[in-house]
Amino acid sequence: MCRIAGAPPRSLLPPLLLLLAALQQAPIKATCEGILCKTGFPEDVYSAVISRGLNEGQPLLNVGFTSCDEKRKVQFESSKPADFRVGEDGVVYAARSFQLSTDPTEFIIYAQDKETQQQWQVVVKLSIKPTFAEHSEKDQKKIEEIVFPRQQYKPSSHLQRQKRDWVIPPINLPENSRGPFPQELVRIRSDRDKSLSLRYSVTGPGADQPPTGIFIINPISGQLSVTKPLDREQIASFHLRAHAVDVNGNQVENPIDIVINVIDMNDNRPEFLHQVWNGTVPEGSKPGTYVMTVTAIDADDPNALNGMLRYRILSQAPSTPSPNMFTINNETGDIITVAAGLDREKVQQYTLIIQATDMEGNPTYGLSNTATAVITVTDVNDNPPEFTAMTFYGEVPENRVDVIVANLTVTDKDQPHTPAWNAMYRMTGGDPTGRFTILTDPNSNDGLVTVVKPIDFETNRMFVLTVAAENQVPLAKGIQHPPQSTATVSITVIDVNESPYFVPNPKLIRQEEGLLAGNMLTTFTAQDPDRYMQQTALRYSKLSDPANWLKIDPVSGQITTIAVLDRESQYVENNMYNATFLASDNGIPPMSGTGTLQIYLLDINDNAPQVHPQEATTCETLQPNATNITATDRDIDPNAGPFAFELPETPPSIKRNWTIIRISGDHAQLSLRIRFLEAGIYDVPIIITDSGNPPKSSTSILKVKVCQCDINGDCTDVDRIVGAGLGTGAIIAILLCIIILLILVLMFVVWMKRRDKERQAKQLLIDPEDDVRDNILKYDEEGGGEEDQDYDLSQLQQPDTIEPDAIKPVGIRRLDERPIHAEPQYPVRSAAPHPGDIGDFINEGLKAADNDPTAPPYDSLLVFDYEGSGSTAGSLSSLNSSSSGGEQDYDYLNDWGPRFKKLADMYGGGDD
Repeated sequence: MCRIAGAPPRSLLPPLLLLLAALQQAPIKATCEGILCKTGFPEDVYSAVISRGLNEGQPLLNVGFTSCDEKRKVQFESSKPADFRVGEDGVVYAARSFQLSTDPTEFIIYAQDKETQQQWQVVVKLSIKPTFAEHSEKDQKKIEEIVFPRQQYKPSSHLQRQKRDWVIPPINLPENSRGPFPQELVRIRSDRDKSLSLRYSVTGPGADQPPTGIFIINPISGQLSVTKPLDREQIASFHLRAHAVDVNGNQVENPIDIVINVIDMNDNRPEFLHQVWNGTVPEGSKPGTYVMTVTAIDADDPNALNGMLRYRILSQAPSTPSPNMFTINNETGDIITVAAGLDREKVQQYTLIIQATDMEGNPTYGLSNTATAVITVTDVNDNPPEFTAMTFYGEVPENRVDVIVANLTVTDKDQPHTPAWNAMYRMTGGDPTGRFTILTDPNSNDGLVTVVKPIDFETNRMFVLTVAAENQVPLAKGIQHPPQSTATVSITVIDVNESPYFVPNPKLIRQEEGLLAGNMLTTFTAQDPDRYMQQTALRYSKLSDPANWLKIDPVSGQITTIAVLDRESQYVENNMYNATFLASDNGIPPMSGTGTLQIYLLDINDNAPQVHPQEATTCETLQPNATNITATDRDIDPNAGPFAFELPETPPSIKRNWTIIRISGDHAQLSLRIRFLEAGIYDVPIIITDSGNPPKSSTSILKVKVCQCDINGDCTDVDRIVGAGLGTGAIIAILLCIIILLILVLMFVVWMKRRDKERQAKQLLIDPEDDVRDNILKYDEEGGGEEDQDYDLSQLQQPDTIEPDAIKPVGIRRLDERPIHAEPQYPVRSAAPHPGDIGDFINEGLKAADNDPTAPPYDSLLVFDYEGSGSTAGSLSSLNSSSSGGEQDYDYLNDWGPRFKKLADMYGGGDD
């Protein structure tokens, strides 16, 4: 907040004069103290001019304390607590009634934070009003008095509110007054103060409500004063209510309302909503084009000069092509263009310094502030794309597609990667069949000429394309495409070796079946499209012939048969047989082409009809005994049905026992001629003739099972008939069962043999020569000869060869051996070596040991082996090397070789 400096003390000026000075805009110098919040007293010294006589509780002045933390609790103290005290709101009161001395009174006010114990202090100076000054002020200015309205009294002596017939005008008080404080405003008085001792008080925001302590009243004289400077931007007006009571607290007068208006002073600079404003304008814009709007606000009264702002442009950077490319509406802040020549390719951005000044822009009295406006010149399509060359060249092999044959490069001065820069290419001539297209590279903006349809060298050897380049958006009005936006593309076609092709492909011929081998069918040849290459004749070969009926001459392409053509073959589908042939050239690289020959086979009567089904069942009696049969023929019309059915003349029993009747072109009915035919299986020959020209007939055998039937015509003695004669199916089933049984028997035999081999393999896992039970393993040998290998192997034989403990003499038994008891029945392993029973032997011995009552407990001495009762070797205690070593000569150890060299050094070295 800014406070006014350089004005005379307002305590010496009447409020009316101050108001006139504010309205007439007297020269006042404004200085800003600071914007950041700082905890403490805003002034170092507070001064006040007061009357000499002080009454107890009389407010003197307000020491304003600024706290940046709303939660901070500050306690005030006076260095003269007997004379002055300070309230929580910073108002200084007289602690007692006394007379001030004529000299200025000074004391210190301390402010201490209750939590942090941080302390601040300020000096208070009190001066007495001179007597002549008081009389002078009375002559010049008389404090305005506000008198309570009179009240009427009823006989009941109760007060009655009287309707007011006048309104108290508001009090106007300029903000940022410099004091001295408290500054007297008005005097509130009741006309009953002559007969009663009254006490005056004020209530409302600014008095006893937050913010408290701004306005104080002398309870005896009724003098209303302001204790500190006011700020209109915080509170523009105060609404107080004055009260008058007697010494007992009884209301004497009705409260009256007092309105105090804070007069605005120019103490706030304009503030822009943004420090940096960003706007855009298209290049080439005409003068008067709107660009952007900047806005500033002023905390002062907007309806007064203090809050009326005006805008202007201080500077423009860069200043080309004109230093005044833009102007600003001084009231609204709208920025518009005033000059032509905006060109993004020359200047892409302008920076303007905008100033906002209050007091309607008065440079002498107004306060100012600045902001930056950044105006970006946006691109428009005012530069067409231009080819870097007038002619581009490319080449492409024939019959290739999706190949880039030329790269067209253009330049465009517009902003890259925008619709005004992105290029589009179109062909205006040279490609009537649409064999080329031009794609745009999104990164480089180049045009990629691509082949989309195969090109034949023999037809077109070169293409000359005319290409035009455009942008995605039209050019700006008034700008035309230059000649550089059109170019020529020359494309050369390269001849390559092409594949031969058959004509026609596929080739269809019609041929009757039954054509014998060696007959010529047709000639199937191919053509080579490479007319300008020196190549030999084509060679033909067969690629696919499922039935292997055909062959082709490798030079002439003549196709002949090598087998009989049969329409009824499994390789013929819908009377059509397909064969594929290959034609190859000798170019570099060699190429080949395929062709398909389709042979439509015409049917001939080469298949005799057959009866279906080949087995039937009928009853042995005359009724019911009819059996329906069907004739089938692999040929088609007219070489198939209708068929003729008849029975042969021989043997005579056929016609005597059976009769056949044709019921349709493909069906006939066979039935018994006689009343009874013995049950069994009968072979009935049937002659069937088709309708071909000439007709073809065959005799089919129909197996008829004659059986006894019930009333429904179902056979009842099928088992007997089957026993009498088995059909082909039954015989095949029996043979399959026999084969399966033999295979099972063979598998069982093989399994048994494999099992025996596995047993033998397990028994031979331990080689008898490596069996450690009965052999001595020699790991190393350092002995002197064969006499050292004369071992008594009898002690290493199997357990059953060792003598029992019972036959040993008692005198030679060792003391740590177990006592003699009845021997447990441990299993005895046979002397015959059988490596396979070691595991069984160990398990049996374990079981016997577990059940042995004579076995020692776990904490007894266990005997694991017995080495015999005596030894032929002498005791080692007889060797006394310490006594006899010095008497023997060990020099002979040097003659025994390097193995005894260490011993020779130890014992043959002499005294040392």
